[in-house]
Amino acid sequence: MPRLTLNISMSLDGFIAGPNQTLEQPLGAGGEALHEWAFRLASWREPHGLSGGETDVADDEVVAETLQATGAVVMGRRMFSGGEGPWADDPNADAWWGDNPPFHVPVFVLTHHAREKEIKEGGTSFTFVTGGIEAALEQARAAAGDKDVSLAGGADVVQQYLKAGLLDELQVHLVPVFLGGGVRLFDRLEPIELEGTRVIESDAVTHLRFRVVR
Repeated sequence: MPRLTLNISMSLDGFIAGPNQTLEQPLGAGGEALHEWAFRLASWREPHGLSGGETDVADDEVVAETLQATGAVVMGRRMFSGGEGPWADDPNADAWWGDNPPFHVPVFVLTHHAREKEIKEGGTSFTFVTGGIEAALEQARAAAGDKDVSLAGGADVVQQYLKAGLLDELQVHLVPVFLGGGVRLFDRLEPIELEGTRVIESDAVTHLRFRVVR
């Protein structure tokens, strides 16, 4: 059965987005600093339609490994439409990701509002699931084949899957920056046992991988 995995960048003080999110700045004030480590990498740039980038660094290998293992994605409706704010509350809001999103696999969006499936360029499709987190995961696993299902977020969706005991593995890309506020990844959780399985360090980020113990 395909695993459900999480790969996400987080600040040292526990935030995955900064304060004061807007449609133009969906990661909030300072939030883009969480992803600067990846912008230079060939493995990140290629699915975003960009050429060039570094290939001979450990960070590139981590990103490439994750992308190659992903057969489907699950995300919340707010992430689909660009983060927190009134623009994301519109159930008919367009995808923030444009006509050629960087996923290139089927994406399953958790929502309370039914809408037609959207087919985008490059192999990405958005299917809107109203049946809850287990229904979304079931559909994503069927689409993923023998690959993993990647949990894209946002934070509330990650917390729901953790509380339900459905997340198998998480890889936190720990970035040496303090945001001082914003969206916390690990809020309102009961005790969950994790087993550390890998640590990879670079000058820009530390990749921490854990298995969820059941």
